[in-house]
Amino acid sequence: MPILPEQPVFRFAPSPNGLLHLGHALSAILNHDMAAAANGRFLLRIEDIDRARCRPELEQAIFDDLGWLGLSWEQPVRRQSEHLDLYDDMLQRLLAMGIVYPSVMTRGEIRAAVAAAEAEGSAWPRDPDGTPLYPGRERELSLGEQAALIAGDRPFAWRLDVEKAVDLVPGPLTWQETGAGPAGEKGQIAADPASWGDVILSRSDAPSSYHLSVVVDDALQGVTHVVRGRDLYHATSLHRLLQRLLDLPEPVYHHHRLILGPDGRKLAKSNKDTGIAAFRAAGRTPADIREMVL
Repeated sequence: MPILPEQPVFRFAPSPNGLLHLGHALSAILNHDMAAAANGRFLLRIEDIDRARCRPELEQAIFDDLGWLGLSWEQPVRRQSEHLDLYDDMLQRLLAMGIVYPSVMTRGEIRAAVAAAEAEGSAWPRDPDGTPLYPGRERELSLGEQAALIAGDRPFAWRLDVEKAVDLVPGPLTWQETGAGPAGEKGQIAADPASWGDVILSRSDAPSSYHLSVVVDDALQGVTHVVRGRDLYHATSLHRLLQRLLDLPEPVYHHHRLILGPDGRKLAKSNKDTGIAAFRAAGRTPADIREMVL
């Protein structure tokens, strides 16, 4: 099992699928400044597994924006696309535990199944993000039936059987929160991975999910403090489960407030008016951005 280093290690891990906005600026600045205050290290990681949406020019824009903000980071920069074999190794470990199964239902089929159930008066369970839990029953197939499913002509994804996975983890599953959750939660937090249902770990168009790759990368890079937006607070339950299953170290978590747009929703990369590059082009300074977000 990787051991956390004595020197604090922080990281900022954006995806090059759009331009960075003020919310990213807040997270990057917090990680950078907290690392400096703790005499620690600040890493930049590029989460570019989604090759259909991630582009080299957007990666360069990330470097340009962060450099303009006055941030510096260690080299080399880790790119997830260069470590797909590692994530597959971790997936194979979970498969060997008997807690991963192939699923074939499309998004449309899932929506139809949920709609049919709710039309009969049953409220379908949803994860913390509001997405309906997976309704498939492939987890109940025998190994032979799963093999036949994989050999078929339908695309499939590998899903974690969360109920079985939780049963493999002895003792309470918690994390240390030094920031705050949506309701102000802090301190020792009880994890609830079952609330996510059977999440995807890998699929044909994305060889590793965010959940799997992020815990593996954090462990291998020796990240001691995960500082990120409050929208990922509930995902920590799932990440702690994967860390325990894969015997990975537990970092300290710090979830910070989100910067909201005029509509009250968190900022999106599609809203270019709040992009760091747009403010730079309008003559704002790095000091202005710090004042805006901090």
